[in-house]
Amino acid sequence: MSAFTLLTLKTMSDGRGALTVMDGILPFPVVRSFWIYGADGHTRGGHRHHQTRQALVALSGSVMVLMDDGKAREEITLSSPDQCLLVEPRDWHEMTFGPGSILLVFASRGYDKDDYIDTPYERL
Repeated sequence: MSAFTLLTLKTMSDGRGALTVMDGILPFPVVRSFWIYGADGHTRGGHRHHQTRQALVALSGSVMVLMDDGKAREEITLSSPDQCLLVEPRDWHEMTFGPGSILLVFASRGYDKDDYIDTPYERL
């Protein structure tokens, strides 16, 4: 069992393709959204927040997310657009991008450089 929350988004599929819905499932209002792409083989993130909550969805490709809340540390791979990983403010997160990956991020707050904590948890 994971210490982190991975949601399965409602998806409808037929011969015309698939449609995935993000409707009323996030535990916070979305104030900002952004996407990361062209990062093949690179690691991004490497921070946690004071207040911002986030939800991550790999729209294409796969993204390995290293999560650490100071107690549990886990690697979670997002490889389907119907998976949504919740990132709480306490969660240190680093994302490593596979080829052609696109990561969509929903955030509970606008960008504020003072909300970022760039120091990882210390491990004994």
